[in-house]
This record gives sequence, C-alpha cells and structure tokens, in this order.
Amino acid sequence: MRFKLFPIVVLSALCLSVTSAFAQNRPRYVPPTLIGRWDIVVHDQGGDFPSWLEVTLSGRETLVGRFVAAFGSARPVSEVKVKGNEFSFEVPVQWEDLKTNQWMKGTFTDDKISGTTLAYNGKTLAFDGVRVPLLTRMAPPVWGKPIELFDGKTTKGWGPRANEKSNWVVKNGVLVNTKSGADLVSDQKFTDFKVHAEFRYPAGSNSGIYLRGRYEAQIEDNFGKPADSHFVGGIYGFLVPKVNAAKKAGEWQTYDITLVGRFVTVALNGVTVISEQEIPGITGGALDSKEGEPGPFFIQGDHGPIEFRKFVVTPVK
Repeated sequence: MRFKLFPIVVLSALCLSVTSAFAQNRPRYVPPTLIGRWDIVVHDQGGDFPSWLEVTLSGRETLVGRFVAAFGSARPVSEVKVKGNEFSFEVPVQWEDLKTNQWMKGTFTDDKISGTTLAYNGKTLAFDGVRVPLLTRMAPPVWGKPIELFDGKTTKGWGPRANEKSNWVVKNGVLVNTKSGADLVSDQKFTDFKVHAEFRYPAGSNSGIYLRGRYEAQIEDNFGKPADSHFVGGIYGFLVPKVNAAKKAGEWQTYDITLVGRFVTVALNGVTVISEQEIPGITGGALDSKEGEPGPFFIQGDHGPIEFRKFVVTPVK
C-alpha cells in the first residue's frame, strides 16, 4: 500500500513546491491608502452638496465599495479601479434622471481625495474629500436636561431648508407639513443625544428624521411589509431593523433614538429594532458631510404630509 501511494505523495509534494515557488515570486500586493471611508463635498454653482464613499478589499487584490450620491441610498460599487494614486468607478443610476452610469474619478493621498464626478444634474463637477472621523467615545454619555424642540404652539426654533417654500404650520398643538415642500431644520445643533418623537402620516406618505442633519431615520407608510433599511425603523440604506414595528397610517407612532458617536439605537413604537449599530456614513439628502461637527435635526418635508406632536431631545452634557 505504501508503495502504491508513493507516486501520489511525490506528486502532491511537487505541486506544493511549485505553488510555494509561485507565491514567493508573486509581487506582494500593497493595498492602496484609498481603502477606507471618505466624506466628500461636490462643488456646484448652485450650491455644494455632500457625498460619501467607502472602499474595501475583496479577496486578494480587488477593490469594491459603497457610494452615496446627492440623494438616494448607499449603492454598491462592483469595482474601484486604481492605478498609481488615481482611482475611478461607476455605478448605475438610482433616482437620477441620467441616461448613463454615474461615475467618479480622481486622485488620492493618505488623507485626501479629489477629482471630478458626473452628478445627478448631468454636470461634471469637481469634488474633494477627507477620511471620515471615527467618532469614538471613551466613556458612557452623561445626559443633560431634556429640551422641548417643539413648543406645541409655533414653529419657533425651526426653519425651512435653503430657500424652499415651507408648508409647515401648527394646528391644534400639532406641527403639520400640509403637503410636499421644504424640509424643516432645527436651529439648535447637537453631538450625542436621545430623541423622543411622536408622529403621524396619512396613507402612502413619506418623511424622515435626519440625525445631526446627516443620518436619516426613515418614516414611511410601510405597515405589514418585511423590515428593510429603506422602510420605517431603518437608517436609510444602511441599517435594517430586526422587525417592522410600524402601525397603520393615521395612527400616532413613536421614535426613541439614541445616537452616541456613530452608534445608534432605534426603538419604534416601543420595540427596539436597531441596537447599538454603527452608522457607516451620511445618507442621501444630508445637509453636509462634516461628520465630526455637531449638527441639527431636520424633518423631511419634500416627500409628503407628516405631523409631529412631540419632539424632545436629551443632549449629552
């Protein structure tokens, strides 16, 4: 038996020897410093807008990623091509009215990227970006006193977003967006916080609460549907709630959200649907990509009617 197996053993050893020699002669792959997450600003004459890119290594040498454009959700990038310190990629359109794929190309250093991109408006625009901050917190938060951001009487403390027509009014103690129009932005800015919001929407409507003005906790009429990051209870395009705890349209519902650094906990109607999960980056429609800075709340008003009767924030001291 040993004699019969001897040729197989020799062949196996030879194959291992050839493989080892090939591996030793193969040039060592050095991952580019492009790998990581990037907060991007795209420059347009009509006003700058934020974007976001994540690049990761898939397998031995292929780079893949995720990309957030001016609006919409994070979309996968099948391959990020790199040559020297230059990079490029393209993605299919999502909500943009474009006839070709969106693309981005540029150069990178250890901590900065810049270049050009095909934007949602069909223009080729310049961009630059920096690495996202970690937002690491070394100690548990110490909470301050709760703040009533909505006083039940007026829109004081809030204002419409950037030259948009506001349809926000107060009726019988309820903050109402009567129809699609301006997003509503809080005057106060926050770092870490707990927020309690009570809201109601009619059938088929859509809104959202942007945390620090950058991360959308989705609000939409999704009763009875499977849980999804694009549905109510999710952090849009990134974090999927473990269950869909939505009530039917026309009923009052509650959000209780805690954001500490990048880590978020979301309770919808008293059910914890996301527990201390990391938000990778900004979601589409964000006010800016300055993730290291405090930011306001804003309530999405351009997708349909929405009502709020409570909006209480407990900030970190």
